[in-house]
Amino acid sequence: MKDSNLLLVKADVLPEVFLKVIKAKYLLSSKKAKSASEAARLCGISRSAFYKYKDSVFHYEEQGEDGIVNLSAVLENVSGVLSDFISALTGQGANILTINQGMPSGGVASVTVSYRSKASSISVEEILSELSQIKGVVSVHQVLGEI
Repeated sequence: MKDSNLLLVKADVLPEVFLKVIKAKYLLSSKKAKSASEAARLCGISRSAFYKYKDSVFHYEEQGEDGIVNLSAVLENVSGVLSDFISALTGQGANILTINQGMPSGGVASVTVSYRSKASSISVEEILSELSQIKGVVSVHQVLGEI
């Protein structure tokens, strides 16, 4: 068994404080609470409990209908290729979250793109097929896990 200090646990078996910390973090990130103190109070936990667990408890988003998809691509260093690549993704309803492009080398550049797939009307495989047909796209594949 690989050593790891990360676990995936169903929320209904966790102590309630963990779920309240996640809710408090959401209230802060969505600006529904102005401070950690306010978020903790709204969720019914102490400020110390919030600070104790805030960096250890995270909401998991499954890949799939409402998941985040990470793509890695190699694009020719030609004007407009990245724009065509992104346009094809957004044309399928993808909500682009991040775009990272490396410096071109040898006439190509590596690009990583993360997008939310909820609004996308076609599968990742179909999107990959469409993207690979764009002139200037050398390769493209899905990256599992975080980029």
